[in-house]
Amino acid sequence: MAAALPQGGHIHFVGIGGVGLSAIARILIAQGFRVSGSDRSESVYTAALAQEGATIYIGHAAENINGADALIITSAVNVDHVEVAAARQVGIPVYKRSDIIASIMTGKQVIAVAGTHGKTTTTAMIAHILIKTGRDPSYIIGGTLTTTGQNSGVGTGSAFVIEADEYDNMFHGLRPNIAVVTNVEWDHPDFFPTEGDLFRSFSHFAGLINGVMVACADDAGALRLGETINDIENTYYGINSPAAQLKALEIRRGVSGYRFAVQEGQTPLGEVELAIPGRHNVLNALGVLRAVMIYGVPFEDAAQALESFAGTGRRFDLRGEVNDVTVIDDYAHHPTAIRATLEAARGRFPGHHVWAVWQPHTYSRTQALWDAYTTAFTDADHVVVTPIYAAREQAVEGVTAERLVSAMSHKDAVYAPSLDAAAELLLAQVESPAVIVIMSAGDAPKIGEQYLFKKAMG
Repeated sequence: MAAALPQGGHIHFVGIGGVGLSAIARILIAQGFRVSGSDRSESVYTAALAQEGATIYIGHAAENINGADALIITSAVNVDHVEVAAARQVGIPVYKRSDIIASIMTGKQVIAVAGTHGKTTTTAMIAHILIKTGRDPSYIIGGTLTTTGQNSGVGTGSAFVIEADEYDNMFHGLRPNIAVVTNVEWDHPDFFPTEGDLFRSFSHFAGLINGVMVACADDAGALRLGETINDIENTYYGINSPAAQLKALEIRRGVSGYRFAVQEGQTPLGEVELAIPGRHNVLNALGVLRAVMIYGVPFEDAAQALESFAGTGRRFDLRGEVNDVTVIDDYAHHPTAIRATLEAARGRFPGHHVWAVWQPHTYSRTQALWDAYTTAFTDADHVVVTPIYAAREQAVEGVTAERLVSAMSHKDAVYAPSLDAAAELLLAQVESPAVIVIMSAGDAPKIGEQYLFKKAMG
């Protein structure tokens, strides 16, 4: 049962500077709640929320919760966190996202996007289409929607579009009417110790759908999920799978992305052109088209709106170009996502040297997916690997980026012992024309910023 927040009450967020909690905070401000929050450092999200009326504390302290009616905490917060302990001592309820997320969407038709990869872009595509076709949705996205410059918003329309995060089982708090499942592949081994654990979590999510599941038939995990869940309506999309009811045909490169024809069963629907690169985004677009068509958007209107979709922050995000060297910032940190991102770079920048700069994210993920990482960089000409970004974890003996580079079969993979060292290596060795793809869920985008700054300074 979803927890009900006191209408107009004071809600305090622990970890408000993160993309997930900041999005919910913005929704609650728009719904008339008083919002405060704390984080260990400033971010673009804390700055934006302060301008919108939130009280922001940099640093954590027991007195930050004074006057709060409820706390909402990020998944990274420990039970002995100073603000959480203070709240429990005085009887203030403490919630995770999954506890309260359904209550803030009451009365809306919920369109949720789940999957190990592609959630942010797919969710953003749906929100973009609904905005461009005049349907004014509410939305929560795990990145900044280029269309609005925000990661969340409250609209007057009937749709609430949300990225359904599997980590910490957040998506178990949702009750979607339409759910897109892009793929089901093992990730977050710190929370899902086995592939079976992750699949069971997705199965639980699928059982909460009150409507239609839109699954990618080209992904074995998503197809298996659809075949497992029998008490809801399933519909499939894909390029290669015979199970796909909505298909992309005649796929070819366009100006920036791909052009393709869409067919439903044996009926041609029309053409789509994407402004974002990557064959994986053809699949994402198919799932989006199926979802918005179920919601009630005609195919022609949805296809036209997709043409102007420019992506989201940190998803193949163009950060700058100098002397025919382009720097791209991307969130890829799973082997499958790395392959897709590098394929997109190779296709978008033909004739360019492709430099992959990767910051491994968490020791548990690096250890669990070790073998897959060693072969994930085939579309790169050069690979630079930085130290592992620990995030919420402690180091694991023997699990190092340096050892992983030694295990790679790539002809030019090197280890850089720091972000500064990686930037200096790029400055010394990159020759134009080239594209540098910084892949990180941590702080490695600093490498691209440093490279562009020093190149611009001559």
